[in-house]
Amino acid sequence: MNVRAASPILVHGHRGARAMRPENTIPAFRYAIAQGVDALELDMAVTKDNAIVVSHDPILEAPVCTGPIATAVIHTLTLAQVREWDCGKVQNPRFPKQQTIPGTRMPTLDEVFDLAPLGNFDFNIETKIFLAHPEYTPSPEEFVRLVLARIRAHKLEKRVMLQSFDFRTLVEMKRVAPEIRISALIEGAPRDFVAVGREAKADIISPEFSMVTPERVRAAHEAGLQVVPWTANEPKNWDPLIAANVDAIISDDPAALIAYLKAKSRRRVSAGPSARLR
Repeated sequence: MNVRAASPILVHGHRGARAMRPENTIPAFRYAIAQGVDALELDMAVTKDNAIVVSHDPILEAPVCTGPIATAVIHTLTLAQVREWDCGKVQNPRFPKQQTIPGTRMPTLDEVFDLAPLGNFDFNIETKIFLAHPEYTPSPEEFVRLVLARIRAHKLEKRVMLQSFDFRTLVEMKRVAPEIRISALIEGAPRDFVAVGREAKADIISPEFSMVTPERVRAAHEAGLQVVPWTANEPKNWDPLIAANVDAIISDDPAALIAYLKAKSRRRVSAGPSARLR
């Protein structure tokens, strides 16, 4: 058996652990850390006053967040206005085990980075930027400038990877800060992982999990790329990824995935939070 076949598979908690806690919130991230994740996966938006907040969608609306009006574009609101929304009050109907935590506010990227001393995990952070909707975000260059400033303020250059479906931010980050790992998100029709890596200046290819095949993973590894598929939540989806020798898996239920990998002897023994969280 070759080394790759026996290598451990890392676990990224998707939006923290949205199967169990309100997505992209401090309770979700704390839960994921306590379970022993190797990385917190999260999404970024930018407020009107240039605060980076953690949100998958550029528009605030139920069930993720509820507030004074039905919907609002984050980029048109100040941070103080975003804080008026409750992002833990309503259970996401897609996740029956999700525990509501009323009064939970949308965190800033700084507040998530403040969790860094709690363990040895990484931060897999996504720029939510849209070519068809430039009004939702700053320019790619400005978005990267704002994000990089927060990474450097917390001295987390070695613990952060930047991911996006919009490769403009990835190419810009590689240009201004080549030390930051770059992860290219892909979905839709199958694409050649190596070609995607070249296009995005990426170190990591992050495909929708159904795109993964052993052949694509092998070619990526031979080109020096890691493969980190998203978002797989059940054994029937984990098994093909394990067999394909992916480097990590992004999951809404990281605790269940960690237990499954342990049972398969594909979990790094030393992975997880520091001793003070055990």
